[in-house]
Amino acid sequence: MSERIRLNANVEGNFFVTSACIDCDSCRQIAPNVFSAIDGYSAVTSQPVLQEDSHRSYQALLACPTAAIGCSEKSGIGQAMADFPLAIADNVYYCGFTSAKSYGGSSYFIERPEGNWLIDSPRFVPALAKKLAALGGVDSLFLTHNDDDEYADAELYAKHFGAKRVVHIDERTGDGQTLAAEHAIEGAGPVDIAPDLKIIVVPGHSKGHAVLLYKGKYLFSGDHLFWDRSQQRLGVNREYCFYSWSELVKSMERLAREPFEWVLPRHGDRVRLEPDAMKQEVERLLNKMKETP
Repeated sequence: MSERIRLNANVEGNFFVTSACIDCDSCRQIAPNVFSAIDGYSAVTSQPVLQEDSHRSYQALLACPTAAIGCSEKSGIGQAMADFPLAIADNVYYCGFTSAKSYGGSSYFIERPEGNWLIDSPRFVPALAKKLAALGGVDSLFLTHNDDDEYADAELYAKHFGAKRVVHIDERTGDGQTLAAEHAIEGAGPVDIAPDLKIIVVPGHSKGHAVLLYKGKYLFSGDHLFWDRSQQRLGVNREYCFYSWSELVKSMERLAREPFEWVLPRHGDRVRLEPDAMKQEVERLLNKMKETP
């Protein structure tokens, strides 16, 4: 393992970022008042003054996929550990504990009387698994797409909870591997997998990429759609459209017909907008995509 060097961009104080940072943005999402993007890394550009910012910084430390965040005062780590999964709204949670295998990809948890869902996989951490068990465990594990070798963690969670893995059939093979899944979605969808859960197939980033819409309100968008914090706009990543840009545009056209308020992505920031504002923003993005070759 290469030596971890404390980055010069950090301001003096309790928290700091080392050269192990992969610029995944997780810490900047959790504690934006403390961490900023500097020269291809995250760095502590303002030490926390308020207790809330300090607490969020400890949460960011735990969420970091490469353990690139350090601190000189360890006393806040235990409480931060107890916070996960972090409540987003209603019965929807952010899992934290991101994995380097997914480049710090976010994962989410839905607590439902009919059975809980884990959307994509965090790093397998026994303490998190224990907290999810206290919330009723995991009945289904929805995988938005096949992303390198991160499914090793998904398999651990599936085995731990006896969870049913759900993925589109076109994502079951890739990179020389065949993914185990108890429920393979087929066709172009959408699929109403439960009265409050709809799977929408959105090829583009990958051939069988799919998103999950919960209660017509929460869109778990995988690598299809995210909130661009710097532009204060919804965005898609043309550079990481590995399957087909034209299909991605068609997928966005289908998605534009669906009502939702939240965008909860695998990579990029999450956001809530009022329904009319979200619809307008999706249409704005769609029009921009149509103009992009």
